[in-house]
Amino acid sequence: MPSRHPAVLAWPRRNPPSPSACPQAGAAAPPALKKDAAIEVPLHCTLEELYQGTTKRMRVDRAVPIADSATGRRSEVLTVQVMPGWRAGTRVTFPEKGDVRPGRIPADVVFVVKERPHPSYVRDGADLVYTHRLALVDALCGCTALVPTLDGRELALSVQGVVAQGAERLIPGEGMPLGAGARGNLRVRFDVQFPPALDAGAREMLRAALPPGPLEGEA
Repeated sequence: MPSRHPAVLAWPRRNPPSPSACPQAGAAAPPALKKDAAIEVPLHCTLEELYQGTTKRMRVDRAVPIADSATGRRSEVLTVQVMPGWRAGTRVTFPEKGDVRPGRIPADVVFVVKERPHPSYVRDGADLVYTHRLALVDALCGCTALVPTLDGRELALSVQGVVAQGAERLIPGEGMPLGAGARGNLRVRFDVQFPPALDAGAREMLRAALPPGPLEGEA
């Protein structure tokens, strides 16, 4: 069965420990147990998982006492609920899920979110940056760019006017979740694709269609 977060128990105020259970006056207190250092485990998530949220079931292997004071190994599945909008570096702690050793407090197991690279998207804070390859003719004449989202939708973005290399267009509210229904923005960054070569006829047509560049010395 997947493990749940352990509950924290406290003494009920109306039923304190009896005096007979308390240490005698002047008796030496037992030495405090030391806790093992936390064990950090990477929790690899795709950008889609951090956008929508997901459930990760992580298996841990720990030493536990068995019969005759011997130690054995036991596997346990810990469930991590990844929430929409989590960032790389987010930490999820399962208290005392490390090895059980005599005279020591078991270590905490800490899962640390690691974001896997995405082929088209980059996260910038709460914003998402999508690189869209745009043909030169579309960069000059305009088009409708189809932008796939991380949750499987497709957004139609009207591209008007001349688009420079690296220019961006903003789609509000389509970035990473921020909580309470708020989201960052989606920035579409254009990578204009130039043809590898032009024949003489195409060059002449372009010269006739495009305005001349500024003369030397002109701003």
